[in-house]
Amino acid sequence: MSRRMPSDPARLREEIAQAAARMIAEDGADYATAKRKAARQLLGDVRVAGEWLPDNVMIEEEVRAYQALFQGENQPRILALLRRLAVLAMDDLSPFRPYLAGAVLNGTATEHSDVYIQCFCDSPKDVALHLLNASVDFDTSESRHFAGKGDVETLSFLWRGQWPASRETRLLAGEVREALGAPVGIHIALYDADDERGALRADATGRVPRADANAVRALIDKAAADS
Repeated sequence: MSRRMPSDPARLREEIAQAAARMIAEDGADYATAKRKAARQLLGDVRVAGEWLPDNVMIEEEVRAYQALFQGENQPRILALLRRLAVLAMDDLSPFRPYLAGAVLNGTATEHSDVYIQCFCDSPKDVALHLLNASVDFDTSESRHFAGKGDVETLSFLWRGQWPASRETRLLAGEVREALGAPVGIHIALYDADDERGALRADATGRVPRADANAVRALIDKAAADS
């Protein structure tokens, strides 16, 4: 059923962003799906022009506001656990110049979030061999290149504390099971070494959309100090 299009685009963008943020924070919806569902929820089966829709920056701001208001007790702990897991993974993948991206980096991760890592190396196939040698059972798919240059091979698996082999991994696995109650998805996108320079450019918000292990450690330490 269609509804009349509101006369105020700014107000509509705000309402769509708030509704989408709630879906992302509570259900783990991705931004594109949440934006589409939120628009349909508010307007029905109306074709909505792009200028009436919020961008991802606006939605992310609303996600942060929602989490601060409704998830302020549990979300920081879950985020810290996922960042610790990311550091463990990146340390093991250090020969392949790994960077963290996505919600675990930007601070909006919840129990529904996966860990997204990007590796930049001369031979991306070496990453797959490295995981096979560590007895990691992964699936292979493709994901969109961050610069829009087609697709890149991506290795995905569910993390249950099986990798990398260490005492720290075992301890973290117990904390993750207690806090999340489910395994964590890890996705490793494989880029050529030449792509690394472009990866370090800031996005439209002035932020670098990926970070190495030392930068993630700094985020963990800062959050611990602030709390």
